[in-house]
Amino acid sequence: MKLGRLNHIGVATPSIADSIVFYRDVMGATKIHDPFDLPDQGVKVCFVDTPGADGALNGTQIELIEPLPGNTSIAGFLEKNPQGGQHHMCYEVPDIHAAKAEFEAMGKRVLGEPRIGAHGTLIFFVHPRDMGGVLTEIMETPKEAH
Repeated sequence: MKLGRLNHIGVATPSIADSIVFYRDVMGATKIHDPFDLPDQGVKVCFVDTPGADGALNGTQIELIEPLPGNTSIAGFLEKNPQGGQHHMCYEVPDIHAAKAEFEAMGKRVLGEPRIGAHGTLIFFVHPRDMGGVLTEIMETPKEAH
């Protein structure tokens, strides 16, 4: 595996609305996308753009994640961390299926099959116990990024 671009850091939150206020008013975010539901994953998400090295809003994003009713994974995370917090880190790869095969060949626990994520491209997660304690999302590089 070759480390790809850090696409986003997932932050679980009990309230995307409150988190938007925080990132706008405290952190100075100037580009906050509209929140949207991902019913297949049981979450509402909202992306906050951060500046890249050149100052343009093309850096790593913050993905705010709020559980929808019935979601157990994010809701469980929030039970342990009531204020929310870092949930996962997401790295890009050029070929999601090759990356999955490589992780599995290394004995890493891939959590499920590749599925469409919030950016509209294929993703999968790797168990935190196999990734230095960090839940890791692997995402195929979005086509518009080529």
